[in-house]
Amino acid sequence: MFDNYIVKGVGGFYYVKMGDAVVECRARGIFRKRRITPVAGDVVRVETEGGAPVIAEILPRKNVFVRPPVANVDQMFLVASTVQPSPSTLVLDKLSAIAVNGGAQPVLVITKTDLGDPRVLADCYARSGLPVLCVNAATGEGLEAIRARLTGKLSVFCGNSGVGKSTLLGALLPGQTLETGEISPKLGRGRHTTREVTLYETDGGLVADTPGFASLDMERAAYIPKENLQFAFPEIARHFGHCRFTGCSHTAEIGCAVRAALEAGEIDPTRYESYTALYDQAKDVKEWEM
Repeated sequence: MFDNYIVKGVGGFYYVKMGDAVVECRARGIFRKRRITPVAGDVVRVETEGGAPVIAEILPRKNVFVRPPVANVDQMFLVASTVQPSPSTLVLDKLSAIAVNGGAQPVLVITKTDLGDPRVLADCYARSGLPVLCVNAATGEGLEAIRARLTGKLSVFCGNSGVGKSTLLGALLPGQTLETGEISPKLGRGRHTTREVTLYETDGGLVADTPGFASLDMERAAYIPKENLQFAFPEIARHFGHCRFTGCSHTAEIGCAVRAALEAGEIDPTRYESYTALYDQAKDVKEWEM
């Protein structure tokens, strides 16, 4: 199912899975001239040039994410821990919105369930329509639910450093050497241990390990126009077209169906707060700045 795709790129070299082999390639100069950077997940055509394999063409992408830099993503597992570090719903909601906007299914994975109650975070997403999985990598709890979602898909695992993402991947990918980060007591987050996106084959699918991050610059890394943001929140999107006024921003207008759903308890307040925060950011970004 998966062939001729970039496993990872390091220092201008790209490692392409071709059949049973992984071939080291350079990219043709035309990509640099066109300001196109091959990334992990790209399906490519390889030719021989001067006796060496080169990437001659990048096939059309389903999507491409800047951070993490990976293409053709089917689903994005958003990994958050109950504690150490404490979860940020705004960061998770940024990521889930970016996933939905890019045509990927977001799945929330809550780790360290032995150290804190996962229901506190899970309850925030109970009405969102986003799948929520609780995992304890040490005991194996929840791993099979993740494996069942991997077959036939390219999946990305991302989340703040220190949430247990590398430990989780180590459990899903036995035999692979994956570094784990220690938690900084001062910052409450882990040191960055993963340096580039790498794809691994498992359970009939591809899994991407991605660099850890402490924040995400939505305006630059994955801009979503303010008018499209409502569609990136499934629980808000289902009320589209039911507001009194066309072009409703769902922030202050009279007769807003979204605000009515919020008051009725159909939308979690933290999710709505994330929507309005991201809307305020998006409305201040000019198109020429992108």
